[in-house]
Amino acid sequence: MKKMESNMENNKEYNCFFQLATDIIGGKWKSIVLWALKKDVKRNGELRKLIPNISQKMLTQQLRELEEAGVVNRIVYPVVPPKVEYKLTQSGEKLIPILEQLHDWGKEYAKDNNIKIIKDANCVIE
Repeated sequence: MKKMESNMENNKEYNCFFQLATDIIGGKWKSIVLWALKKDVKRNGELRKLIPNISQKMLTQQLRELEEAGVVNRIVYPVVPPKVEYKLTQSGEKLIPILEQLHDWGKEYAKDNNIKIIKDANCVIE
């Protein structure tokens, strides 16, 4: 088993690289947060608008975990009131083609299975 060597809090052991990758970006919200950050820097309020069903507590938790994993960068400006922005790191940007492929797979799956998707300007990349 491999130990993950990063700045994440715990030193979990992983049996394969896929397990490590899904631990970092898996779950209900992380990939959606990454998708929302795919084009540019966002502030917390912008992310909340783009992901309306996520609670503030959950958004904060997901951003912290993604920051600890090194895929999201938190930028704090020394101004009053406080200004914080989030952007993908170089490592996080490498996930975008994978997320785009996942988007395309979902689109094809929905079409093949007659699943209606409400068009959302944030979600559509075509």
